[in-house]
Amino acid sequence: MMTGETSLDAVIKNFSDHAANERTFLAWVRTAIAVMAFGFLVERFDLFLALATRTLGGRAPHLPNQPLGHVAGLILIVAGIAMIVISALRFVLMGRMIDSAAEHTHIGSRIDIALAAMLALLGGALFLYLAHASVATF
Repeated sequence: MMTGETSLDAVIKNFSDHAANERTFLAWVRTAIAVMAFGFLVERFDLFLALATRTLGGRAPHLPNQPLGHVAGLILIVAGIAMIVISALRFVLMGRMIDSAAEHTHIGSRIDIALAAMLALLGGALFLYLAHASVATF
């Protein structure tokens, strides 16, 4: 580096790699928060129906008490928490690998695939839940 020249790379070793790692971590955290919020919505949907029934004078659609909705909502909340824990572990592991001078096999892709598979399973479970709930209303 030339005298008088400043660079973040000179201050933080492998800055661009660490920044990419942090962006990936934050993307997974945002996704996990959305999954948990949706889980809360699914779990508490019966409160919305009760309020709608009162507001519309008893003309709102009434779904029978569905324990599947409560279970699906709680599973989504737990899955969101698991996603945050797994992504935090991945963030720390990748940060150490970036700082290490030794060569490493890239295990981060396995964690990323596991997180993506978790999202795919959640999507499939939600589809089945919503399909079951819509059939139950007819």
